[in-house]
Amino acid sequence: MTTRQRSTLFTSTDPPARGEVVLGVDTHGEVHVAALVCPLGQTRAPSPFRPQRSDTRRLLAWARKRETVRRAGVEGTGTFGAGLSRYLLAQQVVVFEVNRPDRTARRMLRKSDPLDAQAAARAVLSGCARARAKTGDGPVHSARLFKIAKDSAVRARTQTINQLKAVLVIADPALRERLSSLGNRELFRTCARLSLDQGDAGDSVAQATRISLSMLAQRIKHLTGQIDDLNQRLTRLVEGHARSCSHRWVSARTVPSRS
Repeated sequence: MTTRQRSTLFTSTDPPARGEVVLGVDTHGEVHVAALVCPLGQTRAPSPFRPQRSDTRRLLAWARKRETVRRAGVEGTGTFGAGLSRYLLAQQVVVFEVNRPDRTARRMLRKSDPLDAQAAARAVLSGCARARAKTGDGPVHSARLFKIAKDSAVRARTQTINQLKAVLVIADPALRERLSSLGNRELFRTCARLSLDQGDAGDSVAQATRISLSMLAQRIKHLTGQIDDLNQRLTRLVEGHARSCSHRWVSARTVPSRS
């Protein structure tokens, strides 16, 4: 059974099982805080733990030593709580995304990690938290990671192109006239091949200009290569996943009707 299939077994509004408690976790970068809340509203003592996998295993063992844990409310399942959510899902615990604690309670009792952990569990018990945590183990998550890297490379390349053209504006008139008529692709190739030793002094403005143009052009080439590689990976991922989906759709269409 896959993680996604297991996640459909329960909802936040299902009646609790005998002896069940709901796990609530307030996640942070260094230390998470967990709390257990039973269906009658009683709270077990909150427990801080680090997000390392060994501590996560101990957390679940600590929770299950007391009662049955089938559901959990976790803050930040896409950020600090991503690893915890994946582990809990693998252990057949249904994880719900909890956005933020109740503001009224936070104003009355101030910011409190144990209170936030309890509020996360209560949000699951009350049915307010209905959004399932992303499994983070399929092609969609892989595509999301590739896109993060690609978007970063695109922004960096755009910034570098702007910097190269800004340097070209203040370059020596002879060099500027030589390069200004070139298209972007030829301009980047020419700048990358600029000779750095043309008899100028080591600290001359002309040499500094050529060095800057050459390094910026080489950086553009490197970033362009990364973008092309990531585009190819995304294309293969999408085509492979879409092909498997289309095969299922064709198979479904070819099933004979019972009527």
